[in-house]
Amino acid sequence: MESNFVTHFHLKGLSVNQKVQIFAIFLIFYVLTLIRNILIVVTIICDHWLHTPMYFFLSNLSFTDVCNSTVTVPKMLLDTWSEEMLISLDACVTQMFFLHLFACTEIFLLSVMADWYVAICKPLQYMTVMNWKLLLAVALWSGGTIHSIALTSLTIKLPYCGPDEIDDFFCDVPQVIKLAYMDTHIIEILIVSNSGLISMVCFVVLVVSYAVILVSLRQQISEGRWKVLSTCAAHLSVVALFLGHCIFIYSRPSTGLPEDKVLSVFFTAVTPLLNPIIYTLRNEDMKNSLNKLMGKKEGKEEK
Repeated sequence: MESNFVTHFHLKGLSVNQKVQIFAIFLIFYVLTLIRNILIVVTIICDHWLHTPMYFFLSNLSFTDVCNSTVTVPKMLLDTWSEEMLISLDACVTQMFFLHLFACTEIFLLSVMADWYVAICKPLQYMTVMNWKLLLAVALWSGGTIHSIALTSLTIKLPYCGPDEIDDFFCDVPQVIKLAYMDTHIIEILIVSNSGLISMVCFVVLVVSYAVILVSLRQQISEGRWKVLSTCAAHLSVVALFLGHCIFIYSRPSTGLPEDKVLSVFFTAVTPLLNPIIYTLRNEDMKNSLNKLMGKKEGKEEK
């Protein structure tokens, strides 16, 4: 029976007919994701005026975006030119672990950064809470690690001795457990109660927070009100894209749907690219610091 155990999985990828286009698009998205997010981290580190709790969490968000995209996209780019598109069982488990570590941590970070209700309605309380940034960051990363260990451990001891084809371009828990040679109904319930519940609760909390903001802004001056509303709308769109994928994938039984791959593309390639744009586009402090950083670099090159 040992000889029948699966040691590798076959990834189906996205499309076999448009390899060049897929490779070019994902490569551009990945390079832009690296450049923009790393630039944000470097800017926040170099500018002491940005050494505040909010920018501390923004740098963490940019770091998780880089890691989240790096877990899946480089492997997918290599597989674009591969005939077999194989991934070993160990590599698959490792990919799932880091995928859920960075994804869950990012959900917690988005929840903290999008807590505009406290920032707008109770600014003094907001600063008091955010001043515990290091402790809060440790809690967020610890929560992501615990979640990832719990979820990945469900897949490690399952017997894989039959089908070996994963209908996606990376390994994820719902697709992998479908290949196990046993009834996985209980495991699917645990996944829904873990990932699905985290995604749903965070999304509901954020929507309620934004709803409270709408109510609290009724008495504000119109110009300031529209600026805050446009900022909240941009942030909510990013949150909806990211959490929408998690809710759709992890809040239902492990059945493959055509929409899964489309959402996976947004989850791994599009959202990590949008985050630095959304969180810095209307941020004058970040734009000024970026200009200073680029000015310093140009000055050094001239010398």
